[in-house]
Amino acid sequence: MERAVSKYAPYLYVLLRVVAGLLFACHGAQKLFGVFGGIGGQPGTSMPLFSLMGFAGCIELIGGLLVALGVLTSFAAFIASGEMAFAYFTQHFPRGFWPIQNGGELAVLNCFLFLYIAANGTGMWGVWRLRQDL
Repeated sequence: MERAVSKYAPYLYVLLRVVAGLLFACHGAQKLFGVFGGIGGQPGTSMPLFSLMGFAGCIELIGGLLVALGVLTSFAAFIASGEMAFAYFTQHFPRGFWPIQNGGELAVLNCFLFLYIAANGTGMWGVWRLRQDL
């Protein structure tokens, strides 16, 4: 199985980067603009821009789009990873040790996913790489 999949690894990494970035950007858009169900399932509800959640929304929207497009990928992914670590330890960890119990699975998963992306960079396709090739 490893041989069959390994030849597609660079393409699968780009797919992972794009999907993770777009989903992360959706969380930011949800916080900032109240789209995709809004905050707490209330459509149209958003967070004030100059609040902790508003700042998180900016990181998620801008960072997610940068990661998805492959622009400043390592930098954006590292910031996103740090934001998710901060979110976990400030919002989830006080409610219990295990992520499955405190509702922090998505924060932990995103933290390590973006840390992986930060370590691997853009990959084979990305706007930043196209600019460098010109």
